[in-house]
Amino acid sequence: MTDTPPIAQEHWISLPQQGRLYAKTWTPAAPQKAPLVLMHDSLGSVALWRDFPAQLAQATGRQVVAYDRLGFGQSDARTDSLSPQFVGEEAEIYFPVVREHLGLERFALLGHSVGGGMGIAIAAGAGQDCTALVTIAAQAFVEDRTWAGIVEARALFQDAAQLERLAKYHGSKARWVVDAWTETWLSPAFADWTVDAWLPRLQCPLLAIHGELDEYGSTAHPERIARQAGAGGQAEIIAGAHHMPHREMAEQVLGLVQAFLAQAD
Repeated sequence: MTDTPPIAQEHWISLPQQGRLYAKTWTPAAPQKAPLVLMHDSLGSVALWRDFPAQLAQATGRQVVAYDRLGFGQSDARTDSLSPQFVGEEAEIYFPVVREHLGLERFALLGHSVGGGMGIAIAAGAGQDCTALVTIAAQAFVEDRTWAGIVEARALFQDAAQLERLAKYHGSKARWVVDAWTETWLSPAFADWTVDAWLPRLQCPLLAIHGELDEYGSTAHPERIARQAGAGGQAEIIAGAHHMPHREMAEQVLGLVQAFLAQAD
């Protein structure tokens, strides 16, 4: 851990056809080991990580990288619907462009919610270039609780005030962001989605953090992720936490991530 605040820098990354992605890095004075890349959740963005990236950089001594997926945050808009394969597509189409632009030869990953699934897919394809993987509140499959939580959220976002709150982070893209989450996950074509095909291919250690009271998935998710991880995994259940343990119990999550990464690579 360092007492010097990390230096924050913004980046714009051009995609071959679809526009630009917004990214931000937090770099400590003397970064050690592989950079840590953050993958945001279904309503997330760089800004919605809040202080967590800077705290991670300071706690781990690593450069931390976060980017807005296409259609989210400050990245360019998209008008198409997400396909049922969108988790794998992030790993295959978009992340490689971010990786090349930022020169990430080796990296660790931390993904929240669906970003955890994306982290699993990215790590599965990266082999030993990915040195460690942390998932927070990640879904491994579409559970009844997951489905019910999203149905409730869809109803909530019919309230214009709720959509306006989200627009602070996504601007005019806010309605697309909500629909991309709810309509994709509730689609019959997505009902059989799992991360099972990627997990055995992992060559890095894995830590699956999950809130005991997560409204979008039971502890069956981290247990399944840890059990099937190809290079070994561990699950940590945070008592009393819901879907945002890194926000609800930040010190505890930071401590878990710091200790895990210190041993992982």
